[in-house]
Amino acid sequence: MINRNKKVFVSCGEMSGDLHLSYIIDEIRLKSNDIEFHGIVGDKSIAAGAIAVQHIKDNDIMGFYEVIKKIKYFKDKINQYIDYIVANDIKTVIFVDYGGFNLKFFEILKKKVPEIYTIYYIPPKVWAWGKRRIEKLKKFDEVIVIFPFEKEYFDKENMDVKYFGNPFVDKYTFSNQLGDSILLLPGSRKQEIKSAVPIFLELVKNRPNEKFILKLATVEHNQYLSEEWLKLDNLMISLDSFDKIRDKLKYGISTSGTVTFELALMGLPQIVVYKTSKINAFIARKIVKITHISLTNLCANKRIFPELLQEEFTAKNIQIQMAEVDINKETIVLLLNEEREKLGTNGVIEKIAIYLLERIQ
Repeated sequence: MINRNKKVFVSCGEMSGDLHLSYIIDEIRLKSNDIEFHGIVGDKSIAAGAIAVQHIKDNDIMGFYEVIKKIKYFKDKINQYIDYIVANDIKTVIFVDYGGFNLKFFEILKKKVPEIYTIYYIPPKVWAWGKRRIEKLKKFDEVIVIFPFEKEYFDKENMDVKYFGNPFVDKYTFSNQLGDSILLLPGSRKQEIKSAVPIFLELVKNRPNEKFILKLATVEHNQYLSEEWLKLDNLMISLDSFDKIRDKLKYGISTSGTVTFELALMGLPQIVVYKTSKINAFIARKIVKITHISLTNLCANKRIFPELLQEEFTAKNIQIQMAEVDINKETIVLLLNEEREKLGTNGVIEKIAIYLLERIQ
């Protein structure tokens, strides 16, 4: 057992980052009882033992325009976090995903506390948004990525990053069993949910002979469902974990995000959907430099999952893709198994935890 009395500040901004962070906290706490984690965290990291300086739900903002409107709020928060870091004599900060906020946090932090040791775990997707952030990332003491194509990308840019495999390989068991229900995933952020649920509702009503499971991230998300949802005989609303419902599912209709990758590792075919505001979509189309948005398609560098984005995300288009996925779902499962094997074997989280333990100041 390693004995140290140290505090680490951690910063994540959404549920996927909180989940990844919770794995690391759990593993580090198995190896050391004397490292405390404080910071911007969610329920998963709190359950793992982190002390919440702020809950991530308070920063539930997505989209360029929405962030611009709250710039002053975020700058004030950053200064509060820095005051906390200084007051608690914290010498290491671990940033997790959430690039728009975390890079600005890092920039201000380094100006005020230049000696702080900084680690970026799951850095911004510069391969999608362009190279302008690479110079900022080079200023971090450590950068750890979780996809092999990211390692290859940064190597070409002469940037040293570490890759130990993908943590989800440790957490999700592959299954080739397919059930008879269709999973509906509206996302975890309120803007995503409010965009998706009307289209999902129309779909469920249009396909009365299909069985659907609407998976909500938290019980609070029930507020976005109208009473009409409760009257649907072919729908079950679930808060269960994926491992409890996986074998009931034949495929999913999933809002783009980390969750689509998690389900891919469990062998579930999917149709990936996404819709944001018109202004956010306009800006993204000017900036984003990728042909796919789902991590599974990106890793494979080909279309395994159909993607319906913005105006293409309609109940009618989903039904067209459902017919294709129904025919090809067994083939898709085989492709998903091939992609999983590229991500390495178990033990990824422990390797990352050991690496971080050796570097925490």
